[in-house]
Amino acid sequence: MADRKRRTREHIIADLSVNNFERIALLTGYSVERTVHDYGYDVLLYTYNNIGEIENGYVSVQLKASDSLSFIDSGTAISFPVSKKDLNLWLAEYNPVILVIYDSIGDVGYWLYIQKYLEDIKGFSLSNVKKWLNVRIPIKQKIEENNMRTFAKYKANLYSQIHVKHSI
Repeated sequence: MADRKRRTREHIIADLSVNNFERIALLTGYSVERTVHDYGYDVLLYTYNNIGEIENGYVSVQLKASDSLSFIDSGTAISFPVSKKDLNLWLAEYNPVILVIYDSIGDVGYWLYIQKYLEDIKGFSLSNVKKWLNVRIPIKQKIEENNMRTFAKYKANLYSQIHVKHSI
């Protein structure tokens, strides 16, 4: 039998990470659009108000999957390396960028609001990052319905600033 391309474990858990995120978004009443070409975002999250009307903008989401996460701080957080190339893209993004690290063993995703995270690091400068930056994600930040609503609030806060400027 001839050699064939193989579906690797990395492919499987990458698909599971998207499935996990999409399911929770759909249960929240939101919708998710997968990107065809992944150059920094895997999905775009669209949110709706309590009567089902679409809200302005979207949340950009990058999903990463792993069979073996690196737990730190006595198991209360995850350390995950992020490339400087991704950081360059994400920091120039207006919409919120959420990084989700999917734990395939526990079938759970942990999230980090990238722009806010980096803004809160005292003295952070992208020019000081070589090729990678290890981010710290508290394990209490699980992908759940209430956190999907938190992402919608992050987006709404940004868009309310635009509306204030336009109404002046």
